[in-house]
Amino acid sequence: MQGYGTNGRGLGEARTLGELAREHALLPLRIFLGITFVYAGLDKLTDSAFFRTTGAGSIGETMNAVRDSSAIPALVDLALKSPSGFGHAIAIGEIAVGIGTLLGLWSRIAALGGALISLSLWLTVSWQIEPYYFGNDLAYLMAWLPLVLAGAPSFSLDALRASRRRRIR
Repeated sequence: MQGYGTNGRGLGEARTLGELAREHALLPLRIFLGITFVYAGLDKLTDSAFFRTTGAGSIGETMNAVRDSSAIPALVDLALKSPSGFGHAIAIGEIAVGIGTLLGLWSRIAALGGALISLSLWLTVSWQIEPYYFGNDLAYLMAWLPLVLAGAPSFSLDALRASRRRRIR
């Protein structure tokens, strides 16, 4: 009966609470990051001021404000070539990452996308925040890394696809 589950036990055999906790340890992180990123993307898409080049709450105003204090001003300059396009890319990226994370579909790729979004925001928007731990983008970057490494081993479409592949072999 070996090989049916990740723990090497046969079907229907009981697992300890510790084994269950280890198997599902990343689930709360997936749910939190998935919901947060979907919400952040939808919030941007529904904010009429966000995609403007200038004005309070606009992506252009935010990028202009952080340009000189960012770690990579060239990245901000690139975003300033088309603030609305950059804003749409971030919003759509956040939604795609969030949905992929919640569903556990291509979860490592989704987590890598979330990590890259968080990294780019940390190096631009929140780089100047002192002390550094007051900026949330670095914390989000660190939160994505376990999911990049481990994927979504339970309650995910990735796990479902993996179990189907094992049954076919």
